[in-house]
Order: sequence, then structure tokens, then C-alpha cells
Amino acid sequence: MVGKLKKRLVTIVQAIALSVTLLVMPTVAAAQQELVSDPEIFEKNHFNETCKTVAYGPDFIRRFDINNDGLIDAVINHGELTCDGVRGPKCSADGCPNNFYVQVKEGGYIMIATAQVYGYDFVQYFGNMVFMFKMHPRFCERTDAEPCEMRVRARGVRFVTISKK
Repeated sequence: MVGKLKKRLVTIVQAIALSVTLLVMPTVAAAQQELVSDPEIFEKNHFNETCKTVAYGPDFIRRFDINNDGLIDAVINHGELTCDGVRGPKCSADGCPNNFYVQVKEGGYIMIATAQVYGYDFVQYFGNMVFMFKMHPRFCERTDAEPCEMRVRARGVRFVTISKK
């Protein structure tokens, strides 16, 4: 009797564990970023499909190491895109979207962030290279007209805000 009860209890625990796994796995898979072979090709393919006519400015892509790991990463500036005669079609009073891609050792790139910015500088700060974003004041919880300045470091595959004013 005790043996049958133990077996039934083990079966129930295994069924619960399987149910939890099936519920959690789609969430984990959805959280993983898509690996792309080249961000420039990936983004241009997207716009070539969605726009009848498309032109890319000289600063559409910048390639440099954004996370201080020695690998060349990429920043795509949608303000340097003209789609169907409209320059920066996704730009607004908040700025223009910029997509930030980090190259991984295994090969390929992962998009780690999208930021709506007026522009940015890439400067040295306490030995590390960091972004100094110029953004709409609301991103610094302000209502005045002076642009928000946000200092952000790319650490690995995530952005870390250092300061904002």
C-alpha cells in the first residue's frame, strides 16, 4: 500500500514539474534575442521590403566597440534613412530610433537596445567608453526645453544608466 502511494506521489510530482516546464519554456525562448549575421544587411532588408524607394545616409550605420570587449559592434541610426521620400520616417519630437547591436564571440550580432535620441557622443568616462545620449527632457523626468543628457554604458549585452541630467 505504501509503495503504491509513493509511486503515485512521484508520478504527480513529475506531472507538475513537466507542466511548469512547459509554461516557463516559451517565456524563456521569447526572451532570447535573435542572432543576426550582419545588422546592416538585416536592417536594410527590412526597409527594402517595407519602402517602395529607400536611400541610406552616410551615417546609417556606425561600427565600433560599444561594450569594451574588443569586438566591433554596430549602431543603426534610423534618422539617416529616407523611405518613400520621407527622411527618418520613425523620427518624432522625441528624436530618432537608434538600434544597438553587440557582436558575440560565437559569431553574429544581438540587438541589445533601441533608443529614441536626438544624437549621442561616445566618450571616455573613468577608463570606459560610454554613450552620452541627448534625448527629450521627459526621459529625465523634466518638462523644460533643455535636452536630457544621459550617460549610459554598454556592459556585455545590456545597457546600464550611469547618470542623467
